[in-house]
Amino acid sequence: MDLRELVSALNDFASLSLAESWDNVGLLVEPSPPHTVNTLFLTNDLTEEVMEEAVQKRTDLILSYHPPIFTPLKRVTWKTWKERLVVRALEHRIGIYSPHTAYDAVPHGVNNWLTKGLGASTSIPLRPSVAPSYPAEGTHRVEFCADNTEHLDTVLSKIKDIQEISCLTTLPARVEGEEQTRVSLNCSQKALLEVVALLSQNSLLYHTTEIILLQKPLLPHTGMGRLCTLSEPVSLSVIIERIKSHLKLPHIRLAVGMGKTLESPVKKVALCAGSGSSVLKGVDADLYLTGEMSHHDVLDAVANGISVILCEHSNTERGFLSELRDMLAIQLQNKINIIVSEKDRDPLQVA
Repeated sequence: MDLRELVSALNDFASLSLAESWDNVGLLVEPSPPHTVNTLFLTNDLTEEVMEEAVQKRTDLILSYHPPIFTPLKRVTWKTWKERLVVRALEHRIGIYSPHTAYDAVPHGVNNWLTKGLGASTSIPLRPSVAPSYPAEGTHRVEFCADNTEHLDTVLSKIKDIQEISCLTTLPARVEGEEQTRVSLNCSQKALLEVVALLSQNSLLYHTTEIILLQKPLLPHTGMGRLCTLSEPVSLSVIIERIKSHLKLPHIRLAVGMGKTLESPVKKVALCAGSGSSVLKGVDADLYLTGEMSHHDVLDAVANGISVILCEHSNTERGFLSELRDMLAIQLQNKINIIVSEKDRDPLQVA
């Protein structure tokens, strides 16, 4: 499969518009075209050890959940490990693609996979995503009423000459017992200034003008984090064992909420894969589940009676790769070989 065709399919699987504004997602390293991809290599973190594995397995494209290039590179030399990743990728004609927070947001993404460790539950995003575009053209809607048909025709003629105007409609209306015409139009931010300037030339039109900021709609089941409601409450100790089993971990880190014990019931769980402090902060739940949180955010949660389970950053993400491999095989109609790294692991171990 051609690289650009594959990248297009990956973007269809999870739109990069869902990624956080601070993130660096998409195709990060591109070998000179044409570039055919026979083997797609999945990893959570692209380290030098993982890169060596990708080279040995004759990879054509690496999908690294975390972007190995995050802050801008001022040079590409052999001096630092991230620069060496780029050098080796280009030397071996390996592309690098990163979805990161786009995969956090999608309904079939990382956070959805993490909820499966809780048992039967329903979930909603903690911070819902908005659609990438407005439901109609323009960013604002302008509405006003007029009773002078001849003057109105002149105003409408001038409005039609303004660029970036759409959905211009007129409807009969009764205002304070008088027959009038109600005008509605959509426009861009730039056009809005011209429309308002035009209407301000007539005080009667200007005083009846309403300006509505159009909102991008929320996307269902899409966004950062999840608030999960268990079908049946279970004890904190049971949840701990379920999470350890799901993530295949021998241990987790636990902070028990003030006034709670291991036998306290858990009904609502707020979770966020990776580093979840900013998403979980202030959420009302019995338990916070994430990879890592700041010390003071843990103290705040505990003081509010909320228990906290930390599993280390990438341990809350890596297990998704096997599920991703199967979903992408279907998405790509089994046209390429998809493998998951065997060397990828969380850098923190218990000594």
